[in-house]
Amino acid sequence: MVIVFALLAALSNAVNVTTQHIASTADTRGSSGWRLVLYLFRSPLWLFGWVALAAAFVFQALALHDGQISIVQPLLATELIFALVLRQFWIHQSILKITWGGAALTCVGLGVFIVAGEPRGGRPTPASHHWIVAAVACGAVAAVLAALAQRGSENWRAAAYASAAATVWALVATFIKTTTETLTEFGVAGMFTHWPVYALVVGAVAGTLLQQAALHVGPLKVSQPFLVIIDPIVSIALSVWLFAEYFAPNAALLALAAAAFAGMCAGVVILTQTAPATMNADPRG
Repeated sequence: MVIVFALLAALSNAVNVTTQHIASTADTRGSSGWRLVLYLFRSPLWLFGWVALAAAFVFQALALHDGQISIVQPLLATELIFALVLRQFWIHQSILKITWGGAALTCVGLGVFIVAGEPRGGRPTPASHHWIVAAVACGAVAAVLAALAQRGSENWRAAAYASAAATVWALVATFIKTTTETLTEFGVAGMFTHWPVYALVVGAVAGTLLQQAALHVGPLKVSQPFLVIIDPIVSIALSVWLFAEYFAPNAALLALAAAAFAGMCAGVVILTQTAPATMNADPRG
């Protein structure tokens, strides 16, 4: 069920992006500003996108509550594959064979990584000093990357902002997992008397701002690979440090898992670099 919930979270994220894009570009009058906002709030499809986004959060929380971060976060990369399917069959875009090849490589890499690596273990409550080290380290890395993103080419700025956002989103995943544990133990009222839920809110706001900055300053094909690849890398490191997760104690299996993860990253790069630059329908379709 952990894998099912993680895949449902990825699917919901893909639906959110696709529906809100279709709704925001469907206004033939070219509205802007408050007129565009009013138009979107009257669009059932745009509002459904927010429902999908909420569902993605719930599914991710359910997956993280019972599962290892080192399984759940890498699986969220399948959002790209789900989005590709929606672009092909809903928006009617022409997808290149090499793009589908990148999608297949991503799926195979993920599957082999999980089967060979066998992520396991974990403790529900990390030590306080581990939390401090993780939060300070991730915050410092994100701050440095955001500072570096203030200057340079648009590709450099997009990559730096995306890397900062991915680092924050990895930390947010640990907050989600801990918040679900707090909710289970203390109930809804008790959850608000503990720090994880507030850290989750702050982290989500910071991650959203950094991600939007990445999408604003440069092309999606630059920011998307960094968002998708760095998140699971940092998440795995945090899962080991905070929750004592570990992998198969076998050198050959670990080498295979590492190679599979690298293959997944290569698939993500191929997919994002060869997919259509926009979500506009193919005129030939």
